[in-house]
Amino acid sequence: MSDQKVKRTGKIRTKLLLYIVPTVVVAVVALSAISLILSKNSLTKSATNELESSIANQADNIESWLDENMEFFATVKYGIETQQPTEDELQLILDSFYGYNSSSPEGLYIGTASGRLYTASDSSYSTSNVTEETFYKQGITRVEMGYGTAYTNSNGEKVISASGILNDGGEEIKVIAADVALNDITVIVNSGVKMDEARSILIDRTNNTILADIDTGRLGSEITTSNSDVLLAGIATAIAERDYSTNTIGDYMVAYEEIDNTDWLLVSYIKTSTILSDVTMLANLLIFVAVIAIVIIIVSIIFIVSKVIAPLSAITENINAMSSGDFTINVKAESDDEIGVMGRKVGEFVASMRKMLASISDESVKLKEQSDNSDEVARRMYDASMSQSEAMKQLNETVDQLAEAVNDIAQNATVLAGVVADTRENSNQAEESMKETVDISQRGREDMEKLSSAMADIQDANNRLVESINKVGDASEEITNIVGIIGEIAEETNLLSLNASIEAARAGEAGKGFAVVATQIGKLAQTSAESAQNITNLINEVHTLIEEAVGQAQNSADSIQQNSERIAVAVETFDKIYDNINTSNKLIEAMITDIQKVDDVATNVAAISEEQAASADEILATSENMVEQADNITKSSQDVADNSHELAGTSDTLTNHVQQFKI
Repeated sequence: MSDQKVKRTGKIRTKLLLYIVPTVVVAVVALSAISLILSKNSLTKSATNELESSIANQADNIESWLDENMEFFATVKYGIETQQPTEDELQLILDSFYGYNSSSPEGLYIGTASGRLYTASDSSYSTSNVTEETFYKQGITRVEMGYGTAYTNSNGEKVISASGILNDGGEEIKVIAADVALNDITVIVNSGVKMDEARSILIDRTNNTILADIDTGRLGSEITTSNSDVLLAGIATAIAERDYSTNTIGDYMVAYEEIDNTDWLLVSYIKTSTILSDVTMLANLLIFVAVIAIVIIIVSIIFIVSKVIAPLSAITENINAMSSGDFTINVKAESDDEIGVMGRKVGEFVASMRKMLASISDESVKLKEQSDNSDEVARRMYDASMSQSEAMKQLNETVDQLAEAVNDIAQNATVLAGVVADTRENSNQAEESMKETVDISQRGREDMEKLSSAMADIQDANNRLVESINKVGDASEEITNIVGIIGEIAEETNLLSLNASIEAARAGEAGKGFAVVATQIGKLAQTSAESAQNITNLINEVHTLIEEAVGQAQNSADSIQQNSERIAVAVETFDKIYDNINTSNKLIEAMITDIQKVDDVATNVAAISEEQAASADEILATSENMVEQADNITKSSQDVADNSHELAGTSDTLTNHVQQFKI
């Protein structure tokens, strides 16, 4: 029992831990991951700002250095142009500025279009072809001094030249220049880097040449997008696309800064692993803290779970005791949580079971006494039912014979009722057919009367049509007369117009206007006469058509009169048919009434016979049922006796089972 208790308690604790511990672990890991991501983003942003600040500072240093050198070179150039010295004075000036600027160790020198080269006396700079030198080609293109592209001078050094046309008052074109070594620029570039382990490259964008790099072997080399070095290829791509925003190339974070007044681009880069080294340390620290936190939380959870489920042990012991039949236990509930409620409910169940078991024990004793009494009564019932069963079998045989005789009478009466019913059905069908014929003849007679009335209406309408057509003929004759009068008026008007024209001609110029009016009146009279003649012709045609319509209407009236007479004869014929059919229908109705009386008698006889047969069958069924019931009572009596014995045994068994419980 103890092992079982520990096992069950362990299962509950395991389930709780399986639900809680993974949730806590996931939450801690998620919080650590979020903290790490936020820290990484913050450090990356901080490093980007620092790199951009560093490269801006470097660009300022380079611009300041370039401006300082260019100011020196421009001052010397301006002094020479102002003094316009002789060759000796020019040599003295070049010697005086030799070694003055550390960025230009060879000092300033001058090349002419004729190929002459003026240098300081202590300078080692020399060349065999001045006009083919890079400084001369670059300087000949500008008046003010400016920096050119990187190249290798005659001494084999990587340099850039500040050069420009020198206007010293002479007739020959001169170019003044000074070389600045790329090694010096590299020192200037990398000395301004603020970030540890960050590096910088200065590139001339006109030809993608490296002007400054901590790797001196790359000075003066050209970078391309197909460069094997991923960093240099990425920088070349940025220059080609003119995209100088801070980005990541390979394993490096790269920032760009343009140098003012030059085509130079300063590029500063640092490995991302260097930037994220603090993130790595922070990640290791977060992992360590997360592991410690998880361990502490798991230990706390185990302690809390064990503390919470401890009261379940006592409840488990009580349940084990109940399963063994011991209800003498006393369940204690000391808390108000769900476990305390569970303990109280188990205690209530134990008290209820005690009462129920005591009641069952008392009832089983009573049941034993009642089962003994039932056994005695069942034996008496069995003897009485045996006697009743014999008597009911004899009664059943007598009723069976009576039922057979009544069934024969009922069958004969049923056959007679069937024959009469068939005859009545046929008579009903004949009656329905005659009624339908009477209705049809009645509707035909009514339809013929309606047709006769319609023909009379048609004849009246035709007569009115003839009268209307005659009126139209009379009106056309009157129109013809009016048109004739209009024609005569037109002829007289025409004569008046002719006379007016003659009189106007006699009047000369004074009658010309009147002559025109008379002519127009004559034309109008002529047109009216022609129109009157056309109307006369049309009215004559209408009159002819009216006469034809009157003839056709008269023919229609004669035909309608003949059809009306025929319809009247048909109506009289329908009246005779209707009278004959109506008489036949009345005879059939009388015959159906007589058949109905016969059918009623046959039906009554059949019904009485069927009722007697049904009564006999019911008596027989009742008798058989009584016999069956008697047999069932006998069997039931025997079953009651057997059940009484079994009930007595069950009562003993129940008593034994109840006695196993301790209350």
